[in-house]
Amino acid sequence: MATTDHQQQQPSLRQRRREGRTPSDETITSAAGDVADAPKRDEVVWGKTPGGEVFRVPTTHDVLTLFHPGYPKSHIDLFNLALLGLQLVLFFALSRKAAQIFFLLYFAFWRAAYDLGLGWVLTKQSKRKWIVREVQRLGWLDEKRKPEVRQWIKKQLAGKMGKDYSFDELPLEYNTWLLFRQLVDIILLNDFLAYCMFAFSCFRVPEGLSMTVHVMRWIGGIALIAFNLWVKTEAHNVVKDYGWYWGDVFFQRGALVFDGVFELAPHPMYSVGYAGYYGLSLIVGSYAVLFVSLAAHAAQFGFLVFFENPHIERTYGQKKPLAQRSPLMPKASRKLEDTTEAHSRQSSVSSAASTEAPTPAATEGETATESEEVYTETETEQEVEVTPSRKSKRHSSLGLPSVSSREDVPRSASKRIQLVSQHDLFHRYFRQDTVFLHNIDLLRASDFQFVLLMTYTLALVFVPSLSSSGALALHFAHALLWNLFHSFGLGLLLRAQSQSKFLVRHYLKHYHYPQNDRGQGAIQEAFQNWKVIYNLSMTMTYASFVGLAVKTYSVPQQWTVGNELLRHTLGVIMIGLHIWSTLESYEVLGLFGWFFGDFFIEDFPSHLEYTGIYRYLNNPEVFSGAAFFGLALISGSKLVFALAVIRLLSQWWFLSKVENPHMRKLYGDSIRSDAGFVKVIKKVAQKNARLLESRAGRHAPEIKRVAREVKGTFDKVYEETAEVVEEFLAKSRPRISEVVQDTKVLLQQSRERLVISRVASDLSSYDTKKYKISIVPSADGTYRFHLGEPIRVKWRAPLHHSRKDWIGIYRVGANQSNLVTKTSSLGMWVPVHDDEWDGDIPLHLHHPKSADPHSPDVEEGEVVFKSGALPWRTGKYEVRYHHDGKYNVMSLDGPFEVVVDKPSTLDFASVRKSLMHIVPLCLDNDPSLIPQSCKADQDPSAPENAEDGRDPDDFRFWSERQAKRISLAVEQAFDVELTPEVIVADANLSALANRILVAKELLSE
Repeated sequence: MATTDHQQQQPSLRQRRREGRTPSDETITSAAGDVADAPKRDEVVWGKTPGGEVFRVPTTHDVLTLFHPGYPKSHIDLFNLALLGLQLVLFFALSRKAAQIFFLLYFAFWRAAYDLGLGWVLTKQSKRKWIVREVQRLGWLDEKRKPEVRQWIKKQLAGKMGKDYSFDELPLEYNTWLLFRQLVDIILLNDFLAYCMFAFSCFRVPEGLSMTVHVMRWIGGIALIAFNLWVKTEAHNVVKDYGWYWGDVFFQRGALVFDGVFELAPHPMYSVGYAGYYGLSLIVGSYAVLFVSLAAHAAQFGFLVFFENPHIERTYGQKKPLAQRSPLMPKASRKLEDTTEAHSRQSSVSSAASTEAPTPAATEGETATESEEVYTETETEQEVEVTPSRKSKRHSSLGLPSVSSREDVPRSASKRIQLVSQHDLFHRYFRQDTVFLHNIDLLRASDFQFVLLMTYTLALVFVPSLSSSGALALHFAHALLWNLFHSFGLGLLLRAQSQSKFLVRHYLKHYHYPQNDRGQGAIQEAFQNWKVIYNLSMTMTYASFVGLAVKTYSVPQQWTVGNELLRHTLGVIMIGLHIWSTLESYEVLGLFGWFFGDFFIEDFPSHLEYTGIYRYLNNPEVFSGAAFFGLALISGSKLVFALAVIRLLSQWWFLSKVENPHMRKLYGDSIRSDAGFVKVIKKVAQKNARLLESRAGRHAPEIKRVAREVKGTFDKVYEETAEVVEEFLAKSRPRISEVVQDTKVLLQQSRERLVISRVASDLSSYDTKKYKISIVPSADGTYRFHLGEPIRVKWRAPLHHSRKDWIGIYRVGANQSNLVTKTSSLGMWVPVHDDEWDGDIPLHLHHPKSADPHSPDVEEGEVVFKSGALPWRTGKYEVRYHHDGKYNVMSLDGPFEVVVDKPSTLDFASVRKSLMHIVPLCLDNDPSLIPQSCKADQDPSAPENAEDGRDPDDFRFWSERQAKRISLAVEQAFDVELTPEVIVADANLSALANRILVAKELLSE
C-alpha cells in the first residue's frame, strides 16, 4: 500500500504509481510475485488493452541498439541512420554561417515535430485511441486487407525484438505501439543531433575573459552535460521503454514503482533532464545557443502541460466530488479520544478512512482511459459545523422556515446533524479571497484600496517627467476624476441601492453567509464596505483639490498691493464656513446619517428632526462648496475656480437626483418645503412687496400685474420643463429596457454566430425528402421540457447517409435559413452515430440493416440530448439534422419549449419542493451526487437518512459546471442571482431554499 506522502504527490508520466489495484490486476502483474527468491529474469510482466485483453509483454531494447553492430537493422533504422549521417555531412560541407542558419531551422523542425506533432497525436490517442484506430482503418496490420504492408511491418518489428516476441499473438495496440516507437526514435535522435550541430556551428571563444573563467566555463558545461546523461540513464532504468515511449497511452501494464532520480526533482525528464542544453551553451560560449536552448526547453514544458499532465489526470486521476461533506471529529472529541484505549482509536481511524472513495484501477478497460470529463480536486474540501434547526427571529411574509412553518416538511429536511465538515469550515473562513489579481471585487473596500494602491504605484513608475504645465494638467485631471467619482460614481451606486438594493443584492449573489443570519450578513457587509469606500473617496476628493490649489498657489510679493490680502481673507472665511457647516451637519446627522445609513438599514426609526443647522437649511451641504471657492480665491487660479464650479454642480446633481428622491421615498409628506432661512427671506420679501405697493399709488395694480406675469411665466416654464423631462423619462424607461434586452439578445446572437459555416458539395446525391427528425414528447405528452430534462429525438435517413451526420439544438429565430445553419450550437449537439464518431473520421464502415422492409434504403435511430448538450436557458428551440459534419440542414423539427418549475407560492416548503425537482436534473440525476431526500422522494423504499449520517438534503458536484447550471436555474425560477461559488458553499436543499427566501424578502422590501 502506498504511503500518504506518495498519495499526495502528483505523478508524472515518468513517475506514476498505480493506487488501489483490483485483485485481478494483482494476479496479472507478475506470475512470480509469490516467490520471494525468484530470479529477476523469471519475472513475467502482463499488459492489458483498453478492451480488456490480457497479454504477456515481451522484452524490448532501448534506442542505443540502433548504433550497435550486433543488432539487425530494419528499413526504418537505416532511414534513421541516413538522416543522422546527412546531418554530419552537411555540418562539414556547409560554411559556418550557412550551417548556423540551416541547423537552426532544422532543429526547429524536429523540435516542433516532437512537442507539437507527438503532443497532438498522443493527445488524440489518449482521448480516443486515434493512432490505433487509424492503423485499424488503414488496414496496415490486417492480413486480409493489406497483407504486403502487414508483412513489411512485421519484419521491421520482429527484427528488433527478442525471442519472446510473437507478432501474430500480440494485440493490435501493442504492435501499434512498437511501430509508433520507430517514429519517436527518428524524431528524438534527429532533434538531439540537430541541436548539437547548431551548437557546434556557433562555437566561439568569448573575448575579455581570464583563463580561470574559461576553465570554469568548460568544467561547468561538462558537469551539466554529464548530469544530463546521468538523469536520462537513471530515468530510463526506472521507467524502462514502457514509460519512455508513453506505453500507457496504448495499453496498461503492471504497477510502476519509482525511486532514485524521480525523488530528485519534479518531472526530472523535463526539468533537470535538460541541463545539458545549458552545459553545451556554456562550452560553445554563444548567446544564440543559450536562447535557442531556453526556447526549446520552454517548448518541452509546453508538451508537459498540454499533453502529459492532462493525460495523467485522464488516466490515473481520481474523481472527487465538490462539496463533499465528510464529517470530522470535533477538536474536543479528539482530545477525549486521546485518553481512550488504543483499539478505540484504531476503530475510529478505520471508519474515517472508509468514507474515502477508492481510486479506480488504471487497467480497468475503457473507463480508465477514455473518460472525456474527469475532474480532479487540487484543493482540499474544507467544511464547517452544520447548525441545528433554525428559528426565525422575526415574522416573514415569504414564509421563511420557523418552528411552526416547518412542521409540514418531512423530518429528513429539517433534521440537522451537529457535525463538523471540512467543506463548511472552508467556506466559513474563505470567501472569494483576493489572491494577487484573482477574485478582485471593486465593491469590496479592501479590493478597492488594493487596486487604488497598485494604480498609484504604477503611475509613479511609468508617468514620465512633465513640464510645469503638464504637471498642473495632471493635478487638475486627478482632482477632477476624484470629484466626478465621488459625486456621480458613488451617487449612481447609492441611487441603485435606493431603487433596487444593488449593493445588498451584489453581496447576496457573490458571497456565502451562514444559514441562520436571515440576510443580515449581506446588509452589514455591504454597508461596512460602502462606508470605507465613501470615506476614502471623500478624503481623496479634498486631498486632490488641495493639491491642485497648492500647485497653482504662489506667495504674494506684496500683500497690501491690489486685492491679495482681500482674496486671502475671504478665502479663509469661506474655508472656515465650510468647516463649521460640516461639523454642524455631522453633529445632527451622526454616523448613521453621515454614511447614508437609511439607504441600507431599515431597523432604525424613520423620522425627521430639524435641529441644529438643519433648523435653518434643508441642505447645508451647499456650503460644502465654500471651501473650494475659498481655495480658488486664495490660489487665484482659473483652473481651481473651474473645478470649484464643477464641484458645486455635481453636488447639486447628487442632492437633486440621489438624496432628495430617497428622502421623499422614505419620509413622504413629512419633508418640509421651506427651511427657516427661506421662510424668513420670504417674509421679508412679502413685507417689502406690500411696502412697495403702498408707495406705488396708482401704479401698484400695473406693477402687481407685471410681477404676476413674470412669476407666472417662470412657473409655467418650470412646470412645462418638468413635464417634458418627466414625460421623456417615462417614455424612455421602457425603451431603455428594450434596448438593454435587445443588447443582451445581440450579444447572445454574436456569440452564436462565431462560426464559419462549412457546407457540403455532394448534396445532389442525397434526397432530402428521405431525411426526417422528430422530437419525442416529454412524459406529459407535450413538447415542453423542464430545464435539464433529457430530450430524445428520432431520426430517419437513407441507408447510405454520411456516418458523420449530426443533430443540433438552436434557439427559434437564431437562423434565418432552413437550408444552412449559420450560428453555433454552443455545444448543444450530438452525433447521429455516437459510437462511430471520432472527429471527421467514421470508425465503423458497416451499413446497418433497414428497419422498414418496404424501404430498404432507410435507416432509423434515436439520439438523446442530456447534460452539457442540453439548453440551460428557458425559451423556444428547434432541432436541425446536419449532413456529413457540415452545416447543411437536411431536416428540422420544432419548436419545443424549455421551462423551469416555479413555485405557486413563496414559502419554504414550495421553494424546497421546486429545488428537489431542479437540483437532480442539474446534477444529471447521478445517484452519487443528488440529495438523499430526493432519492427517497423518487423511491419510497430508499432509506430516509444518508448512510454516513450526513444531512439528507446535502448534494455534491463533479464539476463547477453543474453548480453553474443550478445557478442559472435558480435565477430563472426565482429571479434570484447566486454565483456558482455560493451554490457550492451551500450544497444543501434547505440551505439553498432559505437563501432564496431571504434574498426575495430583502430585495422586495
